[in-house]
Amino acid sequence: QVQLVESGGGLVQAGGSLRLSCAASGRTFPIAVMGWFRLAPGKEREFVAAVTRSGGSTSYADSVKGRFTISRDNAKNTVSLQMSSLEPEDTAVYYCAARFRVSVTTDPNEYDYWGQGTQVTVSS
Repeated sequence: QVQLVESGGGLVQAGGSLRLSCAASGRTFPIAVMGWFRLAPGKEREFVAAVTRSGGSTSYADSVKGRFTISRDNAKNTVSLQMSSLEPEDTAVYYCAARFRVSVTTDPNEYDYWGQGTQVTVSS
């Protein structure tokens, strides 16, 4: 089993920045890909970003490219999401996800473990 715990959410004004973190514990060695998804009211769960074990391959949703950066620290079993130039449209609950298979995917059904989520609210 893998446990994922997110932190760092909060309320920020448009144009501001936030940094989300996700700490993994338990059977973490097989984790190959870690990612972030978000769920806004009235919308479907949306892929945000993902990173491979080495950090050498990343993937971003078009809506966040150039504004968000995902990074991973394998020694600490953490993955972070630095969010800048935040927009009200970024308001959502952000979820950390982990996948044992090595390929990066944007499909939430392909991830094996999920955190409880952290709320991000961007005011205009």
